[in-house]
Amino acid sequence: MTLACIAVFGEVLLDEFPDGAVIGGAPYNVARALACFGADPLMITRTGQDDFAALIRQDMRDADMRCQGVQSDKQWPTGRVLVDFDANDPLTHTFKIVRNQAYDQIDGDEARRQFESYLEQRGCRSQQAILYFGTLALRQLTSRSALRSLLTDNMALRYLDLNLRQQEVGEQVIREAIAAADILKINEDELQILLTMYSVSETIHSAKDSESSPSDHLLTAMLSRLELKALIVTLGAEGYAYADQQGNILRGKPAQAVDVADTVGAGDAFSAVFLLGLLKQWPTEITLRRAQDFAGAICQVRGAAGPRSLYKEWLQAWQ
Repeated sequence: MTLACIAVFGEVLLDEFPDGAVIGGAPYNVARALACFGADPLMITRTGQDDFAALIRQDMRDADMRCQGVQSDKQWPTGRVLVDFDANDPLTHTFKIVRNQAYDQIDGDEARRQFESYLEQRGCRSQQAILYFGTLALRQLTSRSALRSLLTDNMALRYLDLNLRQQEVGEQVIREAIAAADILKINEDELQILLTMYSVSETIHSAKDSESSPSDHLLTAMLSRLELKALIVTLGAEGYAYADQQGNILRGKPAQAVDVADTVGAGDAFSAVFLLGLLKQWPTEITLRRAQDFAGAICQVRGAAGPRSLYKEWLQAWQ
């Protein structure tokens, strides 16, 4: 069945850098990119009733994003992450994820109503939808229960970007999220964590130290062990590795080196284009190559989002 619409579940927050705040959160970065590509996603999240929430809603309007999935919380504040850069390496940063934020309190009943209303407005059945989610918004029970509610009786294709952050979630939450997923995207460090967690014996060298990438055997073993339809492993400058149930194993590297401003949002850009390819029915190999190329483009701008003109230029080139 043709996929026709997409919902994104998870956090929106303010990344507070020493020189100012930037709206972020992996799910929000993905949803915003999809909107700039014209895909009309639904962002299901929760903010406080504060100045940061007003900034987020204005940014959504500027990007022509739907605001109907944004819940409002009277008690808890809009999410924040405190970011600092290494004085000796501007590409390295440390961050502190603030606890007890509005996105930890996403209401499940409201999320279901928002999703069902979105499907009705788009004339889309759940079988024609994609549901993206990550793990940071699953760190507390309320939002975790909201995702469970959203997944109940929902036939959407489920895309999980594991996106582990400072051990914000435990092993049981990770296992539950993976069990709910059809497509899993991880990076090389997260692959190593899963190899241990799921007792898969084969390991790979870090792509930062060598040109190796996951072997075909490892990809198929992980695909089977995790009961996935597809697995994507991003490898930074070494590209990506992909495997699916149909026996396809695809690999790619960046077509050319880029001048990196920072790597913030590169993985989210990859996810956004991969999801866009599913909606537009691009061949998988082309989709992966385009995702890799656009992730490289985002590395050339400061922060996780480029100007709207950037997305239009890439979309026109792909068409």
